[in-house]
Amino acid sequence: MKEFNVTGLCIPEKHFMVDIDGKVKKIAEMVDKGAYFTVNRPRQFGKTTTFNQLVEELSKKYVVIKASFEGVGDDIFKTEEKFCEIIFSIFAKSVRFTNKELYEKLKSYADKTRNFNDLSENITDMIDEYGNDMVLIIDEVDKSSGNRVFMQFLGVLRNKYLAMASKEDLTFKSVILGGVNDIKNIKLQIRDEKDRVFNSPWNIAADFKIDMSFSSEEIETMLNEYVNESEIDMDVKLLSKAIRNFTSGYPYLVSRLCKNIDEYLGREWTLKGLERSIKMTLNEHNTLFDDVIKNIENYDEIKTVVYQILVEGKQIPYNPFVYEKGLMYGILSEYEGKLTMNNKIFEMLLYDYLIAQKDIQETAAKFTQVDKNEVLDDEDLNMEKVLLKFQEFMYEQYREEDEHFYETNGRLIFLAYLKPILNGKGFSFVEPQTRKNKRMDVVITYGNKKYIVELKIWNGEVYREKGVHQLGEYMIEQGVKEGYLLTFNFNKNKKYTAGWIKEEEKRIFEVMV
Repeated sequence: MKEFNVTGLCIPEKHFMVDIDGKVKKIAEMVDKGAYFTVNRPRQFGKTTTFNQLVEELSKKYVVIKASFEGVGDDIFKTEEKFCEIIFSIFAKSVRFTNKELYEKLKSYADKTRNFNDLSENITDMIDEYGNDMVLIIDEVDKSSGNRVFMQFLGVLRNKYLAMASKEDLTFKSVILGGVNDIKNIKLQIRDEKDRVFNSPWNIAADFKIDMSFSSEEIETMLNEYVNESEIDMDVKLLSKAIRNFTSGYPYLVSRLCKNIDEYLGREWTLKGLERSIKMTLNEHNTLFDDVIKNIENYDEIKTVVYQILVEGKQIPYNPFVYEKGLMYGILSEYEGKLTMNNKIFEMLLYDYLIAQKDIQETAAKFTQVDKNEVLDDEDLNMEKVLLKFQEFMYEQYREEDEHFYETNGRLIFLAYLKPILNGKGFSFVEPQTRKNKRMDVVITYGNKKYIVELKIWNGEVYREKGVHQLGEYMIEQGVKEGYLLTFNFNKNKKYTAGWIKEEEKRIFEVMV
């Protein structure tokens, strides 16, 4: 039986896969138009699998050379001569077992290429001699993209592209580069070198606007294939939408959640099973999460904006230039003109990361002392008791704090407080659309029950009433009859009140801290 794959290339005969034919055909249409472009997407976003299927599609009418700089070492980029000696051998490797004639031809050019002028002339001769439109795909260009020699190679391709348009040269019909970085950023990466280059040699590239994430309909194609082969019953449409909701269609995360359910969670293809899979994924060590955390720690601008969005609830206008790195690495995204996190799983990962920071960790350590029996009723979570216990803690520890403290730390402290209580049996996430106007809604499930807790900064009675109404509307969306409102009030003369109120047909337990 096939399996869900989370490492390397996905193979249709071996793995359950999302049907990406529509995406591949759109990319092929760009090639048909003779476009040169870059497919730059974050790590583990399915680029290699997409390229593999693209080669299959394009090979129906073009000669395709697919190369990769992964694993070639650094020597190739030391000098122009070294690069030109090896590049045709790299091209040849990709067709060794599929096109013997082209393989031998490429190897012969490798023996007579010593500089970029030779390289340019040999590409022309190869195209002319072979007599077919040729397409060049180079994957994993990030390894080389900060290198002057590679920049010069792109310059050769650019000059030949422009000359071909004037009927003065022959070259590849289309060139596609794949990696994380957009090649236009190369100029930013090599400014410290002696030969300073400030203009990208890839300014001929067409915009690549194809959405590479998986829609819920595309996820359905993979689950339907699984159902047909396994004969397991599930609500495919419901689960596809839920997987999309938590992952935003990030390919690795989609496959990871499905793999966990299929192989490690007793094939529990339900919303509860999906929650268990999310928790399992967040608790595992994987290269994608390592990359996310590494980029947060390496770039202060990403870390700052993540904190502003997740903790302070700031609404930051989308700007692809200012927040370029966060967008490029797949941590940030755009929603309705605002900057947002790419997906809810990254949000949960980064909330845990922020809670683990020293200043919050010291507070969180105190919560490990919470006796779960004090907030449970016959194994069910008593959210009223949970909030009253939190109110008690805040009064003891933080009653003298100011507005800045509550705005920057209050909500994070509450999330830290929940962790040991929910550990093992519970699950929680912040609803991104509600994280604005000093408001944040936390969705909590424990056992078979769901709880909605709205966290709000006190801003007067008018805003309080508005918050109660907003919570009531969100409760309708989530299908619950009881909700909870936790208000952080920085006034020195505030009262630590708690009690039930009514909002139309809904009951809301309101707590002030």
